[in-house]
Amino acid sequence: MNILIVTQYFWPENFRVNDLAQGLVERGHAVTVLTGIPNYPGGRLFPGYGYFRRLRENWGGVEVVRSPLIPRGGSGRLRLALNYVSFALCASILGPLRCRSRYDVIFVHEPSPITVGIPALVMKAFKKAPLLFWVLDLWPESISATGAMRPGPALRAVGRLVRFIYRHCDRVLVQSRGFIAKVESMGAPAGKILYFPSWAERLYRPLERDGAAAEMQAMPDGFRVMFAGNIGAAQDFDSILAAAERLRNVSDIHWIILGDGRRFKWVETQVAQRGLSPTVHLLGSRPVETMPRYFALAEAMLVTLRRDPVFALTIPGKIQSYLACGRPIVAMLDGEGARIVEESGAGLACPAENPAALAQAVLTLYRKSRAEREQMGRSALAYYRENFERDRLLDRLERWMRDLPKPA
Repeated sequence: MNILIVTQYFWPENFRVNDLAQGLVERGHAVTVLTGIPNYPGGRLFPGYGYFRRLRENWGGVEVVRSPLIPRGGSGRLRLALNYVSFALCASILGPLRCRSRYDVIFVHEPSPITVGIPALVMKAFKKAPLLFWVLDLWPESISATGAMRPGPALRAVGRLVRFIYRHCDRVLVQSRGFIAKVESMGAPAGKILYFPSWAERLYRPLERDGAAAEMQAMPDGFRVMFAGNIGAAQDFDSILAAAERLRNVSDIHWIILGDGRRFKWVETQVAQRGLSPTVHLLGSRPVETMPRYFALAEAMLVTLRRDPVFALTIPGKIQSYLACGRPIVAMLDGEGARIVEESGAGLACPAENPAALAQAVLTLYRKSRAEREQMGRSALAYYRENFERDRLLDRLERWMRDLPKPA
C-alpha cells in the first residue's frame, strides 16, 4: 500500500508515530509523512531545520514532507494556539502541492491537537483516499482539563470542529477503551470506532543493570524512582514534589526526572526553593535510545496524571514503555492507567493528586525485597507481551487499512 501519515510531530521529535511509520516500511509499504518542522518539546526549531531548510527528507525509507509552522515557544497559551493553527493552515495549503502521489489510505496521528485533522481532511478530498484517525488525546476535554481553555464560545467551537472531523473519518481508532463512549458522543458512528492501543518501540526491552554504564554517572546511590517523559501541566509535578517532601528524611530514596517540557523551569525552581536537591534530580532530556539503560538503573518507574475525568480514560504511553522493559511501576493516576498497573501485577497505583498516597506507595516498594520487585518486573513484561505487542497491533492495523472502502 501507499500510505500517507499526517501528524504535527515526527522524527527527530520523539513520538510513537515514528516507530509506526518504520514498522509499515519494514512490511513493504510506501510511507509518506506530512508533518511540521520539529520544535517539540523545547519550543524552538531543532538545529539544522528552518523554514527553507530540510523541508523534504528521507528517514529510514520514510519520505518526510515538512510544513512550516510557528514554534510553540515557552509556556504561553497564545503561542501554543498559533503553533497548532499555523501547522493546520500551512499543511492544508502545501500538502496537496508537495504530496503528489496517489495514496491508498491516510492515517492521522493525534496526540494533540485535534487541528491535525484539518489538513488530513483536505488531503482526503484531494486524494480520494479513506481516512483513519488515531485518537490519543480527547478534545475538547483535554484542553479544558489542563486549563488551556475555559468553558465558553471558543471551547464550544472546538467541540464543533471535533464533531466535524470525526464524522468525516472512515474509521476512528482510540488508544483506550475508555475513549469509545466519548468519541461516539462527539459524532463518530459506533461501527466505525476501533480500539488500537499504543505499544513500545522495539528498543524498549529488559536489560541487565550495568554498574559500569555511562548512565550511572548521573545516578545517585540508593532506591531510585524514575519519571521519564514530558514535564507538563497534566503530569502534576506539584504532587510529585509534595510526595518527595514527605519522604525527604528517607535519604536513600531518590527521585530521578528524565525529560523536558513546559513546566521544567518551574519544577527546577521549586526543587531549589523547597531544598529538595539532595533527593530530586533533574537530568533533562536524554536520547530515546538510552531510555532502556536508564530504566534498568531504577528500582521503580513513575507515571502520574492530574485528577480529571478525561485523564482517567487515558492510558499514558509511558506505561507501555515501562511494561516492555519489565520494570516495577508506581502510578499516581485514576482509571484505565491505574487498572493496567494493578491488573498486570507490575506495581502499585494510588489516586491522582494524592501526594500522601504516592509517598506511601513509594515507601511500600522501598520496603519490599528485591525478589518481590523482580517478580513485579516479570509480571509487567508478560502483561505487555499479551496486550501491547507491536507486531500483533501492526497486523491489526494493516488488516483494517486493507479492508477500508474507497471513497466515491
